[in-house]
Amino acid sequence: MTGGAGYIGSHVAAALHQADMDVVVVDDLSTGREQFVPPGVVFARGTILDREFLEDTLERNQVTGVIHVAGFKYAGVSVQRPLHTYEQNVTATLTLLAAMAAADIRRMVFSSSASVYGTPNVDLVTEDTATAPESPYGETKLIGEWLLADEGRAHGLAHVSLRYFNVVGSGLPYVFDVSPHNLFPLVFDALLAGTSPHINGNDYPTPDGTCVRDYVHVSDIAAAHVAAARRLEAGEPLEPAYNLGSGSGSSVAEIMAAIAEVTGIPFTPHVGPRRAGDPARIVASGALAARDLDWRMRHTLSDMVESAWSARQ
Repeated sequence: MTGGAGYIGSHVAAALHQADMDVVVVDDLSTGREQFVPPGVVFARGTILDREFLEDTLERNQVTGVIHVAGFKYAGVSVQRPLHTYEQNVTATLTLLAAMAAADIRRMVFSSSASVYGTPNVDLVTEDTATAPESPYGETKLIGEWLLADEGRAHGLAHVSLRYFNVVGSGLPYVFDVSPHNLFPLVFDALLAGTSPHINGNDYPTPDGTCVRDYVHVSDIAAAHVAAARRLEAGEPLEPAYNLGSGSGSSVAEIMAAIAEVTGIPFTPHVGPRRAGDPARIVASGALAARDLDWRMRHTLSDMVESAWSARQ
């Protein structure tokens, strides 16, 4: 699998290993950390832009399928660095698919993103919701899905794309979210620095005035990747894409309250103006994934905060 030294990827690698599936992690450590690679998992350091490295790794380890988690995932930064984003997410995926084809590997689980939907005009996003990405990051994820579909039609690649929103929590005591842009790390960093976290707007048409988003536990995300890999391995049919969503969502204010309760650090968030383009509510249905991938929310919001805080400390 690619990106297995990252926050999400390491959880996927651990879940595969725990399911008695042989795992080879490929990661260039540009954002991942070698200490996040689970014990007992083979690690090959290198970039997936290097086709020769990929072909050698695939052949040497007798790989039969790929879970592709690696990517440049910062949507906001992608607006300032579109070429870098396209290279890391499109050129790299194309190179990986070419290496797989050369090795006659015909199965891929792709970590896509709910960013392919942009700002949908529905309260509950389903797989039938129109895709309309609004950042180079979202565009590259959608192009990745197109590449898989084209390879499927041309050469029989069996594939599935998993789309998810905000991944939080920790299922491994040594792994935490290191992103400088995600809500949980930003709030934790502020609290540890003795400052107040920020809320961007509290006048939205939601029950408490703050934005409502999907937050899903990283271990649940990892379990869905394993289920998808098993079904592809068994030759069982899957839809081209699945949303891994909560169906209900949580507001930013609810997240702040849960963090204050779990950490025992009382605080009053600083409320700033709305961010341009932030919709009031985006929540995805996970019904299709529940049907085919045993997807369900196994963790409460408190579980998500507690595990994330414990790993962060």
